[in-house]
Amino acid sequence: MVSLLSFLLVIAICVIIHEGGHYMAAIWRGVQVHEFAFGMGPGIVKKRLASGTLWAWRLFPIGGFVRLEGDEDEPRPGDVPDPARAFNVKRPWERFVIIAGGAFMNIVLAWLLTAFLLSFNGVNDLKSPVVGKLMPDYPAARMEALPGDRVVSINGQEINEWSQIRDTLQTLRTDEVSIVVRRGESEITLTGEIPIAAEQGVRLWGVQPSTIRYPFHKALFESLNYCWSMSVMILDGLWQMLTGAIKPDVAGPVGIAVMAGDAARQGFWNFIMFLAVINLNLGLLNLLPLPALDGGRLVFLLGEMVSGRKFPEKWENRIHIIGFAMLIALIALVTWKDIARLIGD
Repeated sequence: MVSLLSFLLVIAICVIIHEGGHYMAAIWRGVQVHEFAFGMGPGIVKKRLASGTLWAWRLFPIGGFVRLEGDEDEPRPGDVPDPARAFNVKRPWERFVIIAGGAFMNIVLAWLLTAFLLSFNGVNDLKSPVVGKLMPDYPAARMEALPGDRVVSINGQEINEWSQIRDTLQTLRTDEVSIVVRRGESEITLTGEIPIAAEQGVRLWGVQPSTIRYPFHKALFESLNYCWSMSVMILDGLWQMLTGAIKPDVAGPVGIAVMAGDAARQGFWNFIMFLAVINLNLGLLNLLPLPALDGGRLVFLLGEMVSGRKFPEKWENRIHIIGFAMLIALIALVTWKDIARLIGD
């Protein structure tokens, strides 16, 4: 039940933010919006605003859409078409902004959620060699290390970064360790044994890094670095899967539901980080130049802006229909594998 509710919450946020991006861009460029819907299938709750836009919550909470004047063939009951405000009469760059608006808002949400996390929860400081938490029943606790200790040296080897603590311990040829730490204004020498752990096969001192929290204005800047690094990782991983360098490992709706449930059980901040990562993935993947995705439509618009000629609409629609069918088949395959993996587990 936790996985299902978490999944529905994640999907609702991702879809509403994505479609909200299309909606706001359309309103900004003066395009008539006939409907803003969350979910598919028959409507459960419907309300038509004074502007004429129908807001609908539909039965199946998967996906959503914004229906624009001039972006489909036939009007639906209740629509009051205004051809002067049609999507297809707008300039190419305006249509580009409207199509890109959805993915853009997913990426913006990922950025804001990451900033929220960095400011109010904080992240591990993987730069400074400062002790954060002590793990019970490990050498650090027995050697009487304390949170806030800054590691100066290990067996005479100078330590300047967090990663050097682990790296230096692995190069030692003896279990006897002497660690100099700065505690307040004093330097203290901690001595003891750090043997090679049988299960992990490495020396484990038993400390976790300190937590660093940023003022929110600085967190907004720092989160850009985090989102950029994560984006590079996502795209690099996708490229390696496409080229066969690594085994494809993707998750469909079932897999995402399981991960959403796991994140929710681990606490609020883990769920926030999961939500940020999912939105970043959704935004980036939607911008890929593939038929049926927003990125595929943007390719045609870029071609129109460069050449000054619009690609025949009927052929563009056919290409997107083929791409959509392939996308549905891929989702079905991934979902089947997710189910098979759950049954196997």
